[in-house]
Amino acid sequence: MNKTVPELANRWLTRTAETLTDPERRVLQSTVDRKPLSENVNESLAGLQDAGDRIADAIARVGGSWTFILSFIAFLVLWIGSNWWLLGQKSFDPYPFIFLNLVLSMIAALQAPVIMMSQNRQAVRDRIDAAHDYEVNLKAEIEIMALHEKLDELRHSQIIGMRDEIGQLAEMVKRIDERLTRQHSAS
Repeated sequence: MNKTVPELANRWLTRTAETLTDPERRVLQSTVDRKPLSENVNESLAGLQDAGDRIADAIARVGGSWTFILSFIAFLVLWIGSNWWLLGQKSFDPYPFIFLNLVLSMIAALQAPVIMMSQNRQAVRDRIDAAHDYEVNLKAEIEIMALHEKLDELRHSQIIGMRDEIGQLAEMVKRIDERLTRQHSAS
C-alpha cells in the first residue's frame, strides 16, 4: 500500500492532495499512520458544555417527557376543579381562569426558548456526529479498497506461480514422453 497522503489521495480518491478537504486529509493521514479514526464524540463534546447548557438540556428533557405532560394535565385538572368547586364560595381564580392563563403563558414564554437552545445544541452535535461518521465511513471504504487490491495482487501472484508450475510440469511431461519414446524405440 502507498505510504503518503498525496499518493493515497491520487490512488483512492483520484484527486491531488491540494484539493482534499480537512476531513479527507485526516482520514488519509490516519490510514498512513495505521491509527483508528473512531472516537466517542459524546465524551469530547461533554467537556464543552457549561452549566447553562446542562440546565437547558435538563429542562428540555423534563419538559418533553410524558411524566411532565401527565403531571401538568393533572395540575390543570386540579386547578380548574378546585376553582370550580370553590366557585360557589370565594374562588381564588374564577372562570375564565385568568391567573392560570397568565401562569401558562409565562411558563411557555420561558420554556420555549430554553427548549430551542437545547435543540440548537443538539443540531450542532448531530452535524458533528454526521461529519465524524463520514470520516469513519471514508476510512472504512479506503481500507476495503486497499484489501481488495492486496487480494488482487495475491491472486495475481498465485496465478503467475501456477502458470510457472504448469510450464515446469509441461516441460517435465515432455521430457518423460521423450524418454519413454526413446526407450520404446530402443527396445
